[in-house]
Amino acid sequence: MTVPYTTWTIYGGGSIAIAPFCVMGIVNVTPDSFYDGGRHASTETAVAHGLSLAASGAHILDVGGESTRPYADEVSEAEELERVIPVVRGLIDALGSQHAGTAAGQGAASDSSAASSPTDFSVISVDTYKAEVAAQALDAGAVIINDVSACRFDPALRDVLVQKRPGYVLMHSLGKPGTMQNAPQYDDVVEDVFRFFEQELGALVRAGLPEDRVVLDPGIGFGKTLEHNLALIANVERFAVLGRPLLMALSNKSVWEKLLGLGPQDRENATQAATALSWSPLCPIHRVHDVERTVQSLRVAHALDHARTRG
Repeated sequence: MTVPYTTWTIYGGGSIAIAPFCVMGIVNVTPDSFYDGGRHASTETAVAHGLSLAASGAHILDVGGESTRPYADEVSEAEELERVIPVVRGLIDALGSQHAGTAAGQGAASDSSAASSPTDFSVISVDTYKAEVAAQALDAGAVIINDVSACRFDPALRDVLVQKRPGYVLMHSLGKPGTMQNAPQYDDVVEDVFRFFEQELGALVRAGLPEDRVVLDPGIGFGKTLEHNLALIANVERFAVLGRPLLMALSNKSVWEKLLGLGPQDRENATQAATALSWSPLCPIHRVHDVERTVQSLRVAHALDHARTRG
């Protein structure tokens, strides 16, 4: 299969390589995330964990200060800032000054000088739907905003995106985490999510966010039943016509409990199988807890696809 997406443009106009695959490692700075809540809740442990993920092959480190698991409580802006910003700064300092050219200190739309070749080091993403957290995270050195809300929880986030033009994950969710799993319903989940992406991507571009900043996440587990989740994973090719790469976030989610009866700590094998099966040149970005195993799984998936197309 021809690789349709090779890079993703990020804050400052630089880019990261996403072909043949790109691994986003999860850095939860929360006490209540479903999988590793509390393990990395201090700045020091979160930075150490992020560096470990980078050493294991993570292309992106996704720092989150508010759990978005089903029925999670919301976190105040002040508390989220207190959790997230020191970790972003700590990771930037620890990873080295090589980030300075594409991250901290760049202007809102400085799109020309940095857009030469893709980065070959880990970059920082922040998992937030709050405008102020996003703005301060970008100023601190992050280059991607991973938003579960599509700018719907805090409409001011769209202004931040348009002004600063970071890499942006546009995700589908059926409502807020506290209510999204209350009997979710769709006419046709794949077509409904497709129409959502079409509408929201168009709105972002018209507002001034360049399309090359955006990747699409179908939001596995965010307001979906088991059947909805499986249908989305199995039909990612439906979204190819939208012209943007997909991000898949399957890591240790409750879909594997519903399918296989597994607790959070027992879902890694299912995660790796599904990640390998869902990979394609259309779906190159994968957000995971276990980076090392995921890199291996994606290398296998890519090698088999390469051998198949050559044969």
